[in-house]
Amino acid sequence: MIRKKVGVVCGGYSSEHKISLQSAKTVFSNLDRNKWEAFLIIIEKSKWTGKDDRGNIYQVSKGDLKLTSNGKTIKIDLILNLIHGSLGENGQLAALCEILDIPLSSCDSYSAALTFNKRDCLSVLREWKIPTAKYFTIDKDDDIDADLIIKNLGLPCFVKANRSGSSFGIFKVYDKINLLASIKEAFKYDTQLILESNLNGLEVSVGTARYENEIKVFPITEIIPNNDFFDYAAKYEGQSEEITPARIEKSLEKKLVDLSKKIYSRLGLKGFVRTEFIIVDKIPHILEVNSVPGMTDKSIIPQQIKAMKMDLSDFLSKILIQTIE
Repeated sequence: MIRKKVGVVCGGYSSEHKISLQSAKTVFSNLDRNKWEAFLIIIEKSKWTGKDDRGNIYQVSKGDLKLTSNGKTIKIDLILNLIHGSLGENGQLAALCEILDIPLSSCDSYSAALTFNKRDCLSVLREWKIPTAKYFTIDKDDDIDADLIIKNLGLPCFVKANRSGSSFGIFKVYDKINLLASIKEAFKYDTQLILESNLNGLEVSVGTARYENEIKVFPITEIIPNNDFFDYAAKYEGQSEEITPARIEKSLEKKLVDLSKKIYSRLGLKGFVRTEFIIVDKIPHILEVNSVPGMTDKSIIPQQIKAMKMDLSDFLSKILIQTIE
């Protein structure tokens, strides 16, 4: 059998660059080499480079994603997208793959751009009667009326960079002074912000993927942050307790499964995604959709795959086969 050449693409231009490299390290080392010929492609602003299992280094063309080294050129058969944030999660990589007709493990450029924009995505989900927190939007040059924000959202509330992930540019605020300071800080990450009311409830994370031509929902993870909320330290530095499967009643589990499948299907998602909810009075309220979720050793999706009694290498092969099909 001729092995397909898989480009495991990571890095990118956002603050999530390092996390993306960690995700790629986990995935690259777990790809079944009997089935796939793997190339690690690292995207940086200054250069795009590739690496194979023999340690050969390649230049990667931004125009056609071909790898070149010492006069030898390699054409990639499909891309496994692990860029969190800019280029990978915002639809730019997908747009390039669409032009080049290269199969991509994650969703198309439109769906990626939509899910990466928290404000736009939540607006669509509200149209489908999916509960969310109360919200308020601000752009870079807007006049800021802190009293109006507090009147609409109450305190505490959240200030979030609209197009950012891994909890970069997200702040929980308890008073007017911190609200203004957090807005100023969040604008360092994005020119658009979304502010949301605080939801008191149980936070859960739901992994979903299409493989074997079926949308499958993974065992749900219950999240208990040691910090004030599920921030960067909670996600990547062990500052949270994550319980898989979640300790929730069957009726609530079914509600989350049905809702996650609906979101996956109607948003046109692909590959593996992760959706965050907070349960308030037994009603799931959606926080966000991650079309390229973390795949580090500490990330939630690998934990859920393990809870399914599935090897990560087998899971990745299923995703890649679905990508080709």
